[in-house]
Amino acid sequence: MTDNETIEDIKNIEDTEYVWSALGGDPALVPRVSVTARKGALEARLLVRELARACVGACALAAAELGARRGGLREVPRVRVDDVAVATAFVSERHLLISGRAPVTFAPMSRFWRTADGWVRTHANYPHHRARLLAALGLSDDRVSVVESVLAERSALEVEESVYAAGGLAVALRTPEEWAGHPQGVAVAARSLVEHGRLDATHARVLAPVDGDPLLPAAGLRVLDLTRVIAGPVATRTLALLGADVLRVDRPQLPELPDQHADTGFGKRSTRLDLRADRRAFEELLATADVVVTGYRPGALDRFGLSPEALAERRPGVVVAQLSAWGAYGPWRERRGFDSLVQVATGIATAEGSPERPGALPAQALDHGTGYLLAAGVLRALTEQSYEGGSRFVRLALARTAAWLMHGVGGADAEDDVYAGRGAGAGRGADAGNDVHAGPDGWLAETDSALGRLRYVLPPVSFAGGPVDWGRAPGVWGSDAARWA
Repeated sequence: MTDNETIEDIKNIEDTEYVWSALGGDPALVPRVSVTARKGALEARLLVRELARACVGACALAAAELGARRGGLREVPRVRVDDVAVATAFVSERHLLISGRAPVTFAPMSRFWRTADGWVRTHANYPHHRARLLAALGLSDDRVSVVESVLAERSALEVEESVYAAGGLAVALRTPEEWAGHPQGVAVAARSLVEHGRLDATHARVLAPVDGDPLLPAAGLRVLDLTRVIAGPVATRTLALLGADVLRVDRPQLPELPDQHADTGFGKRSTRLDLRADRRAFEELLATADVVVTGYRPGALDRFGLSPEALAERRPGVVVAQLSAWGAYGPWRERRGFDSLVQVATGIATAEGSPERPGALPAQALDHGTGYLLAAGVLRALTEQSYEGGSRFVRLALARTAAWLMHGVGGADAEDDVYAGRGAGAGRGADAGNDVHAGPDGWLAETDSALGRLRYVLPPVSFAGGPVDWGRAPGVWGSDAARWA
């Protein structure tokens, strides 16, 4: 092994230890994780591959830890992280085929635009966001050429503020230095990667023993999924893989994009409820839920009694996992956001771009990485409950994951390496020398579903004795009854 490989080994160990520590895990378990390194996986200037490895590895370790606890195992099963499995999963939407058709990922209005003084990125995949964007610009014509001409006459910050005021989504391009000095950037930097803790002194949770093949650490647990888009659904998709009964609940007035649901709906059921009109049905679900995962803007669900504190009071022993784009703090805490917009605000698009044009990560890595971290946080909370009790909360933000990518992944000198354009590094552990090319085909599978024949990506979360695929394909969005399985 070369000196450079030794340095990379140390950095990858540091990444896993950092994430595991942020989750409150026992550092003695980190050596249970090994990596199969592959060239070409998630290549970028920033250390995306390392971030992805650490997030998936920590999630798998949290699953193995809970599995050992519930299975009465003498030691925690070993975890294997394969770069190709991880890289393929982080672009799962690109590999998905629905009866041979590739899904639509970004709408024409979701893109970078030149402004009078720089660049702005918009997100308008959902029809209501597209309508608000056009309204903010005073347009009824959505031709790209027309929008381009209007934006070219305005400043990026003016567009950002006016579109946000109209309920749309647009973010001005910032450098890392500009974000570091922005009030929201300052607020984000002051927070932990994973915020977690106890909400009360409820008695320890008694988890029923599990055994069998495969080992399902979350078997028998009920997860109420109030998330949308990618990060939250990735987290709940992972909990479903591990045996949880996951029921996604959406407002009837806010349809999900069908292709997005096809990608992230594996293992779950999906229903539609109006939290006002169907309150009784929702309360019946909540009364026996073990975990509640939310992905709406901070505070948006509080009026329905869904803050962590209110949930713990009504359902003692619950685990509440919250996800947001910008964090539940700072001047942007109430703003909507998506992975692509967080990349633009935090300086990632500048770091990955050129003087001529902003760039982007090779995957929506903030979404996927944060999704696996959120699932890991839930699993660790369940393990801690089994020893110490207490209702629990877990809280993550895409912007905080972005800060880690920009300044923390890869060890103390990661920032210098990033701006030198070092790119992804080698693996760690006994398999560090196995740095070979490999394609994604071994991580793709097919199944029939109510949506048609699906080609999809197998889960990257892997531990000895654990599941290798979901127990069910996604159904039609919102078509399931509002009850537990």
